[in-house]
Amino acid sequence: MLTFVRSAEIRQARWEDFDLEGAVWRIPAERMKMKFIHVVPLARRSVELLRELQAITGGGEWLFPNTRRPRDVMSPTTINRALEYMGYESGRVTGHDFRATASTRLNEMGYPEAHIEMQLAHAKRNKTAAAYNHAQYLAERTRMMQDWADYVYSLGNEGKVVPIRAKGVAL
Repeated sequence: MLTFVRSAEIRQARWEDFDLEGAVWRIPAERMKMKFIHVVPLARRSVELLRELQAITGGGEWLFPNTRRPRDVMSPTTINRALEYMGYESGRVTGHDFRATASTRLNEMGYPEAHIEMQLAHAKRNKTAAAYNHAQYLAERTRMMQDWADYVYSLGNEGKVVPIRAKGVAL
């Protein structure tokens, strides 16, 4: 939820791709849907959580290894099953829906669409713009990601962050 990358990118995350001191995650192009390297700025809370996870899985290759096959990543269904165990109806909310939630709320918070789309690793629709504009907006996205994490954590235990869209239904 804090990085709003695709579920496959989370599942395939490797420790070698993270610079926790620099608070950045560099996802190699071959693991990205659009086949370009994706730089993900990490909020302070994201780094804290990753350090906690590192104590558990940091001795291996994967952040989230498969419990039955440790040389492989966790199953594609694990994130959605975890949501079910938290009480969400099967198929109503998916791990991928957190991307729509982040996009919607960040747009409402006034962040430029270009920064949000870059963070979502969406390709530019305009091929001319894509050919000429290679801006990463890294400083701006770093601030945006910190604001996003602060927002998520401001909801605390009293408010649930529920994806805005789930299976095409507005929540």
